[in-house]
Amino acid sequence: MANNLQELLDESGSTVELLRNSKLGTYIYPVVPTEFSNWRREQKAWRNTAVLYDQTHHMVNFFVKGPDALKLLSDTGINSFANFPVNTAKQFVPTASNGGVIGDGILFHESQGEYVYVGRAPGANWLQFHAETGGYDVEWRYDDRSPSRPYGHAVTREYYRFQVQGPAAWSIIEKLNGGTLEKVKFFHMGYLEVAGVQVRTLRHGMAGAPGLELWGPYEQHEKIRNAILSAGAEFGIEPCGSRAYSSNTLESGWIPSPLPAIYSSEAERAYREWLPTNSYEAINAVAGSFVSDNIEDYYLNPWELGYGSFVKFDHDFIGRDALEKVEPEKQRRKVTLAWNDEDLSKALTTVLDRDGDGYQFFDLPNANYGSSNFDAVLDADGTDIGLSLFTGVTANEKRGLSLATVDREVPEGAEVTVVWGEPDGGSEKTTVEPHQQLKVRAIVSPVPYAAVARETYQGGWRSTGAL
Repeated sequence: MANNLQELLDESGSTVELLRNSKLGTYIYPVVPTEFSNWRREQKAWRNTAVLYDQTHHMVNFFVKGPDALKLLSDTGINSFANFPVNTAKQFVPTASNGGVIGDGILFHESQGEYVYVGRAPGANWLQFHAETGGYDVEWRYDDRSPSRPYGHAVTREYYRFQVQGPAAWSIIEKLNGGTLEKVKFFHMGYLEVAGVQVRTLRHGMAGAPGLELWGPYEQHEKIRNAILSAGAEFGIEPCGSRAYSSNTLESGWIPSPLPAIYSSEAERAYREWLPTNSYEAINAVAGSFVSDNIEDYYLNPWELGYGSFVKFDHDFIGRDALEKVEPEKQRRKVTLAWNDEDLSKALTTVLDRDGDGYQFFDLPNANYGSSNFDAVLDADGTDIGLSLFTGVTANEKRGLSLATVDREVPEGAEVTVVWGEPDGGSEKTTVEPHQQLKVRAIVSPVPYAAVARETYQGGWRSTGAL
């Protein structure tokens, strides 16, 4: 019986097969209802009026403080920490020794020497491991995400976390404030009074318009939520369910679930021996038509994900040696793929196929059927030229879209093929039934796909072709 991830990998004999046949299935956004009205209406609200995202439950909060807290972050992140004052935030991207991305999340500098990482488990696990084993003088606290299936049991978190986003967001925020509120700079923090309670805020954007993230003690969750919805009623605010929430990235261009690049390098062996067999990394489900015997073919470097501008060699960090050898201008680049309507309709109607196995089910609006998704992208000659990594449908664009990384010489406007579905009838994942593969034509398009996001977002990973 395996006691940790390394032993599990040794027993399995094939890391790729272990992860491709994981019974975990798709990534669950827990606790928040799937829909409050319907996912189309909720998607349209972030473009036309405003939405209230409830981000309280699906992410880990990792709290770290102490004399060496900043050193821990600097040693593990590709970002520069030469300027990271209190009341600012940044997108934090750690890499393994091989230069592959572990994951990413938002890092908040809440008070002097106190930081909070908010994101999926891989980034938090990586930070905890190094906090425990790296000889750092820090205190840390791991506030795990809510259970995927609470089964009626009480759920608690340290913080509630909301976002108010959309064209009407600032009108709602100023109504909550009782008057004009200064629009602080992007990723800068402030305060707002809501229902007589002072809450922390972060200037953020997920829908291409000015908005705020708000957080505070979890016991105030209902009070703050009700106040936001009451203030936003006249402006057409919609509470956004977990079904629509997970698809907003199709328009904004963030790829949320790279496979942590920790399964092979000898330098990460101690980490694999530290990770339990029920960790995210051990049960992560890899899905899609791209299949390789080499797990390292699934690793993605910062440039492939649009994080190249974050890489700063002004400090030592894990993965620096590997990244210094990378030639940015030769790396694949992040794009949006706009799927052909006729081909997509075949996947959407396959559930009605009475004569055969049909195609892999395409769920709406988020079609991903694993935790980390890898579909092959081919050119006209059938040559692999990239990976399609996150797939779904947006009611705002009325299109099927996927976020992908493709060879740099592939131009915008080029027609490529995405292979939908897994080979040999599919893997053993619980989200997969026997099926045929479907070749879907797609047009290489800008990222973010939504014009409003391209034109108004802060630069960085959202910028087309960013190095």
